[in-house]
Amino acid sequence: MLVAGLGVYYAWSESLWSASTTWDVVFLSAALIPAIFALVWIVLPVWSSRLAFLLGLGFAVAAAALTIGDQDAIANFAKLGATTFFAFWFLSFFETASWVALVAVVIPWVDAWSVWRGPTHDIVTHREHVFGTLSIAFPIPGEHDAANLGLPDLLFFALFLAASVRFRLRPRLTWLLMVASFGATIALAVAFSVNGLPALPLLSAAFFLANGDLIWRRARAPQPAPPPAHEGGTKP
Repeated sequence: MLVAGLGVYYAWSESLWSASTTWDVVFLSAALIPAIFALVWIVLPVWSSRLAFLLGLGFAVAAAALTIGDQDAIANFAKLGATTFFAFWFLSFFETASWVALVAVVIPWVDAWSVWRGPTHDIVTHREHVFGTLSIAFPIPGEHDAANLGLPDLLFFALFLAASVRFRLRPRLTWLLMVASFGATIALAVAFSVNGLPALPLLSAAFFLANGDLIWRRARAPQPAPPPAHEGGTKP
């Protein structure tokens, strides 16, 4: 039902109502973005699947084929699937929640540099068609325009959400705050009339707001001492 509803919206969004910019932001933040990322929540139970990499690869191939075939609306969902399953696979390399926290500390700075001075800035400014390929669109109702989130934003959303399950954090609160962070980023971009803002700083902040206390307490908890070695390999 959710997929069908989103498919209808993407197919007919330009024919829907036309509202003010403020209400467009409200609609994207409170309705469309949560609906899209509800799809990530739905597939979350398979985060540990051994097929995650193959599924991500399959969705990536589908996204490329659909983009080449000018089926951009459907390609959005294939891109979301690819980044989600690649994120699930990537999480298998993390041994503790502290590793995820370290990534969440570093990536906002990288993202900010990329958006304001680095490759993302160059792509958005001079190669808009490339940015469209490397992002998913959230169509604005009644307009031939959309808000976009880059593929790294989708990947880290799925990574942090899956980590909240794997390391027994707060998945529901994590999902809610991270979805809200995307809406807040779009609202700030509109409020300050900028072409784009990095989404990962607020996404990482949302992850820490939901789980930072748990990660901190576990990191400070004393680790159990290793069992004593027995000389000669004999039992006492």
